[in-house]
Amino acid sequence: MSIKCNKNAPIGVFDSGVGGLTVAREIMRQLPKEHIVYFGDTARVPYGSKSQNNIIRFSRQIIRFLRTQSVKAIVIACNTASALALDVVRQETEIPVIGVVIPGARAAVQATESKKIGVIGTEATIRSEMYTKIMKEMDPEVSVIGKACPLFVPLVEEGFSKHNVTGEIIDYYLESMKESDIDTMILGCTHYPLLRTRVREYMGEQVHIVNPAYETAMDLKKILEDNDMANETLEEEHATYSFYVSDAADKFKQFANSILPYDIETTKQINIEEY
Repeated sequence: MSIKCNKNAPIGVFDSGVGGLTVAREIMRQLPKEHIVYFGDTARVPYGSKSQNNIIRFSRQIIRFLRTQSVKAIVIACNTASALALDVVRQETEIPVIGVVIPGARAAVQATESKKIGVIGTEATIRSEMYTKIMKEMDPEVSVIGKACPLFVPLVEEGFSKHNVTGEIIDYYLESMKESDIDTMILGCTHYPLLRTRVREYMGEQVHIVNPAYETAMDLKKILEDNDMANETLEEEHATYSFYVSDAADKFKQFANSILPYDIETTKQINIEEY
């Protein structure tokens, strides 16, 4: 199957804020020829406390904005929006739209041998049990332990990922999961890959850590290749990356430059309510 598109067109990536930059980072690593337009909805973060109707409305607005940038595919780099809006917006959009939940769930189901899987995420993600539902559809025999770790997000955003206090909070949240018999754990929030090394050290070698950001980038790669949409023209020049936010552009840029493989020079603020 081939979807008619300009292969040189960018990939649209959006999130409620900065967490989705871990997904953008994996796309940069795994698909170095693809251009990216990223939108962070920093004025309305967090999505976890919002209703499904609002999440769908926000997602529609952002997709309308990304379509003005002539994107050829869209990645919803947000667990909450992937769970609550993906099915609706996918039916309304003729280009491929993927989320982060299904790729992460599939990788965990394929990796587990004991069929016991842990999921850590925001309170909204854990309360929704979306990973549990999807994994049980894939394999009814899996059992899932969920744990909300709300302090992980501010620790990451404040640059505390290597600080001693982060180790104490990992122990506080994950002690019961460490004592369980899970053999696989999903980092069910886009901020959490920035704590992956610390979490892996704490849980031990016997627990396989699934990073949905990586799995999503690999899914995107397959979709582009299967539909003859991959950018093959880029040789000498580098891919271009554009960043837009709905608020606090300077703070966003500062955080992005701390985790991305290169420095971004500008972040543009737009009024997303106009879309």
